[in-house]
Amino acid sequence: MLQMRIAKVLVLVFAGAVVGQTTDVDWLVTSVQEPVTVKERLRGRQIILSNGLISRTFRLSPNAATVGYNNLMTGESIIRGVKPEAIVVLDGQKYEVGGLHGQVEYGYLLDEWVDSMRSDPNAFVFKHYEVGKTKERFAWKRKRYSTDLPWPPPGASVTLHFEPPPSRLEGIALSVHYEMYRGIPLLSKWFTIHNNSAKPVRLNTFVGEILAAVEYESLVNVPERWEYPNIHVESDYAFHGDDPKTADKTTYWVSDPQYSTQVNYLRKTPVMLESRPPIGPDVLIKRGAIFESFRTFELVHDSTERERKGLAVRRMYRTIAPWVTENPIIMHVRRADAKSVRLAIDQCAEVGFEMVIMTFGSGFNMENVAPGYLTQIKELADYAHSKNIELGGYSLLASRRISPEHDVINPETGKTGGAVFGNSPCLCSRWGQDYFAKLRKFIEQTGIDILEHDGSYPGDVCASTSHPGHHGLDDSQWKQWKEITDFYKWCRARGVYLNVPDWYFLSGSTKSAMGYREVNWSLPRERQIILGRQNIFDGTWQKAPSMGWMFVPLVEYHGGGAAATLEPLSEHLDAYGAHLAQNFGSGVQACYRGPRLYDSEKTKALVKKWVDFYKKYRGVLDSDIIHVRRPDGRDLDCILHVNPQLTQKGLAMIYNPLDHRVNKELKLPLYYTGLAKTARIREQNGKAKKFKLDRHYNVKVPISIAAKSVTWLVVE
Repeated sequence: MLQMRIAKVLVLVFAGAVVGQTTDVDWLVTSVQEPVTVKERLRGRQIILSNGLISRTFRLSPNAATVGYNNLMTGESIIRGVKPEAIVVLDGQKYEVGGLHGQVEYGYLLDEWVDSMRSDPNAFVFKHYEVGKTKERFAWKRKRYSTDLPWPPPGASVTLHFEPPPSRLEGIALSVHYEMYRGIPLLSKWFTIHNNSAKPVRLNTFVGEILAAVEYESLVNVPERWEYPNIHVESDYAFHGDDPKTADKTTYWVSDPQYSTQVNYLRKTPVMLESRPPIGPDVLIKRGAIFESFRTFELVHDSTERERKGLAVRRMYRTIAPWVTENPIIMHVRRADAKSVRLAIDQCAEVGFEMVIMTFGSGFNMENVAPGYLTQIKELADYAHSKNIELGGYSLLASRRISPEHDVINPETGKTGGAVFGNSPCLCSRWGQDYFAKLRKFIEQTGIDILEHDGSYPGDVCASTSHPGHHGLDDSQWKQWKEITDFYKWCRARGVYLNVPDWYFLSGSTKSAMGYREVNWSLPRERQIILGRQNIFDGTWQKAPSMGWMFVPLVEYHGGGAAATLEPLSEHLDAYGAHLAQNFGSGVQACYRGPRLYDSEKTKALVKKWVDFYKKYRGVLDSDIIHVRRPDGRDLDCILHVNPQLTQKGLAMIYNPLDHRVNKELKLPLYYTGLAKTARIREQNGKAKKFKLDRHYNVKVPISIAAKSVTWLVVE
């Protein structure tokens, strides 16, 4: 870490001379308050959008184009060439938006070349630009505890306004929008089309971002797997994935046909980024209407080290989706009858849990909007609120069959079947429209606070031409995505908490699975515990702790019998305590699924102990995790929570899975606590001791930990 800081200072000195103003602090350790600026250059022919960590430069004449995109943290250029700002296909005709032609070499880009470049006469033409502030993508009602983060994130926006080429698409205006955020090397990009013409226009498809990026590796031959440029790219057009990689449906790294001097013999190096939908959207933009694309987010890395890249991605989610820091303590009650729910509410209130979900298989039914049922659930919600407990429930959407009339139609067979989950209702069928109307009515009239939405829209296409919400195959994915994300945004505006096992965080979802195999919860208890801790360790490389849930099978789940089950709870306090310790100790909330949280005073005291521990250290436990040693059952394992902005700058959770006491020195990496010379460290509630950090920002702490136990160190 010391080398990183020295190298950073040297790079910053270089970058300051070559590519503009930079910050001399580590943005992942010290809060960067430098504002986002938009500066004119070359007598108004060029503007630079910068936050001191990254900058993007636009030439505005003879057309608008990105002619510079710089990583100010390393002093390197992100791009090696000029491309259009977007590409759209309108009424079957392809148009570039902005861009400049005539670059003589695509291996690198020189400023002096730009002056001689020309505009494509068939491209959309730049007219003027606007500078403004960032705007919230949708409303977020802050209803429960979350990290104190601003919404929208502070920063600045630039909008480039374009008109179609002469004698084409009269009355159509296209605007490309950029937002850059303060204190993080991140920007977002999207476009809007305003139809001010006398007739509708169809947007067949588009590419919302094109970057001629600098290659990450240079290979003569074609490898089995390429390494892509060191930029994290994703969009809010995401589905069917429990991580950003599998949920990403819009990021394509492709070869650049203009890059003729690349080393790869077949010119296949994937060095051009295209952000585009996999199909469609094929939407008709009516007279007077506005179309808005999905948003592409680009996070520029300053390192190839796994932990640092993960920290940057986690910071990105907290910045552009701060609702993910909501992290309520949740019980999943197994039965939805009034007696069972009231018992769960009472027990949650006693031990400090904050939310009750009427879980899958409980009998709870959000599609039942009969007045009597709505009244029954409202009474339970009111009772929960009287105890300062939030109440909600489970609804299954996509992974089920409705009927041939309402299910998605396979374009290959013309029949149902072949969807991601085999069969699935089309969200734009009459059934789908009624389903969302019922959920809205249910939430409004009962006042419930949480929706656990299982089988969320997984990206199915539908070839039906009779569904009222889409006209055919090519618009079916876009329209279904709009249906579900508009609903999630509506929930977020009402303060409804969303548990969704898919990557809908950028559209309002709050928590997804941390990453586990469900049938593992039918294994013997001791195996569940080690595997669960591995799942948490592995699941928090890109997720913040608050973004993932774990599972605790209070009753039998997927089989396994008595050896896998915690009930009777008072007879398995060791295993129950281990689950509580590793979940609360990691800041990861779990689905505690069963009829009750405790069955004796001793059990109640155990649960309350760990709830109180979590609430005492909530600020740092909900913060970033540094992965110290992965659990393997063979030695101590450890995670370190860090937050340099808090008084408690770190908290290390240490687990001993062995059947004997372990005495050893534990090395803790404290770089991301922000401490540079010394640290005061105490074990649990003991007396703090002073430790000197070595030149790599580590300390060695003597540890003595009993068999099958856990302890923690507080760093101040």
